[in-house]
Amino acid sequence: MTEIRPATLDDINEINQVITSAVMTWNLPDRVKRLSLSSYHYSELDFRHIDCYVAIDNNKIVGVAALETDVVTVNNFEGILLHGLYVVEEHQHKGIGSKLFDTVSEVVKSQNHDGVLVKAQSDATDFFESKGMQLLD
Repeated sequence: MTEIRPATLDDINEINQVITSAVMTWNLPDRVKRLSLSSYHYSELDFRHIDCYVAIDNNKIVGVAALETDVVTVNNFEGILLHGLYVVEEHQHKGIGSKLFDTVSEVVKSQNHDGVLVKAQSDATDFFESKGMQLLD
């Protein structure tokens, strides 16, 4: 059973391993993935500007969702930007991304915002549309 919990600073190394695993599955040239990978990793400083949640399975972090802490307004829609949603390759397509997305959506709505805003990797567009997300101009 997968558990979702807020991340702590002690989780950073394992979070970055999850991100590496997920990014390497993207439909991009390997060189592009290798060159851009470090920009997706989180540091202690990043934790001042994001709220991060992790999915735990068998005492291992297998998924990560990170929310920006600042409110963003687009077309009269006030929301929080989903900074990233990552699931390790061997746990993809098992509902973990959905559980993480549902968790961050509930957090955002509990803060009285309209919802979550996402700048999605093109590979992930179908996933976010399946979660009821709509494309904004």
